[in-house]
Amino acid sequence: MIDFELPAELEALRQRVDEFIKDKVVPFEHDPRQKPHIHESLRKELVALGREAGLLSPHAPKEYGGLGLDHRGIAVVFEAATWSPLGHLALNIQAPDEGNVNLLMRVASPEHKARLLPPLVAGELRTVFSMTETVTDGAGSDPTLLQTVAQQDADGYLISGQKYMISGVEGAGINIVMARTIDVHGHDLGASMFLVDMDAPGFKLDRELETIDSNTPGGHWEVSFDNVRVKPEDVLGEVGRGFAQAQVRLAPARLTHCMRWLGIARRCHAIATEHAAKRHSFGKTLGEHQGVGFMLADNEIDLHMCRLAIWHCAWLLDQHQQARNETSMAKVFCSEALGRVVDRCMQILGAIGITSDTVIERCYRDIRCFRIYDGPSEVHRHALARRILSKRA
Repeated sequence: MIDFELPAELEALRQRVDEFIKDKVVPFEHDPRQKPHIHESLRKELVALGREAGLLSPHAPKEYGGLGLDHRGIAVVFEAATWSPLGHLALNIQAPDEGNVNLLMRVASPEHKARLLPPLVAGELRTVFSMTETVTDGAGSDPTLLQTVAQQDADGYLISGQKYMISGVEGAGINIVMARTIDVHGHDLGASMFLVDMDAPGFKLDRELETIDSNTPGGHWEVSFDNVRVKPEDVLGEVGRGFAQAQVRLAPARLTHCMRWLGIARRCHAIATEHAAKRHSFGKTLGEHQGVGFMLADNEIDLHMCRLAIWHCAWLLDQHQQARNETSMAKVFCSEALGRVVDRCMQILGAIGITSDTVIERCYRDIRCFRIYDGPSEVHRHALARRILSKRA
């Protein structure tokens, strides 16, 4: 049975994070280094604050410098951290780095862990996960269409191909690249993951994409690989097991997206509630009008149900149970429900809501992308429908 009562130690940690975010991080919300995407100097300044407060990398194992929380603890802390749209940076829990920590812990060799995890957990290294390909051809929601190739030769592998919508490239140090692996005899061994240095000869940043969100350090890019040399020891995990290994990253990463956006939506709801209690219209406060009051009530319902979904999935993961289906459903539900929350908050604030006078305008742009990150809602529904029908057969 799921225990919804927080242990005293976790409740104290939640309060510490809450106070830290409101006192130290919120004042940075109008820092000009956030446009069009988070500048590396701002990220490092926020990381330094998180390190000083002893709150850095709550998701990472203690042996590598993290707080070593379980999934329920992560859910509580991530929600508290993202009261500010900059909180994920201060605690070093931003995507794709947070998901890559989990991936490395599960599939990396001891040598890779020793080399990459300490600086990654300390916020000194940023990483990239390159799987999505160009809009006209290649792997997107369907990874089996992967076109990027790693051709084996006597010295290792040569990677060639293009990737699209790759987050955090500029300023990162290591690129985790998914590519079809062709052996020296021309046999397709399946997808593999490779560790590629960002300054590797043949790797090129082709174009920074203009996107509506602004919460990612290094922005989003279209990149290309032209016979990029990779040594045999830089294969991450097992050759030909790339897709299977990626699954150990995807389920927890979908859930931590939900955790982060829950905190963002909760902040917007608090702003809208305060405004509705103070603003007068037609002889009463906005909140006393049923149209606005019902929107606030619907926000509470959506926030509560999202938290229950997150905690249920976190409990499953902490019990070492398979939660791929559950996290997929949670991702769809939370991305849509939390999007509704932020949308209602903007409506309640009216003209103020579409300005930068509050964080709602920014959160509205950022959270819309959540319905696309880590698989669009339609793809998750498609996979769920197939599972439903397969049970009937």
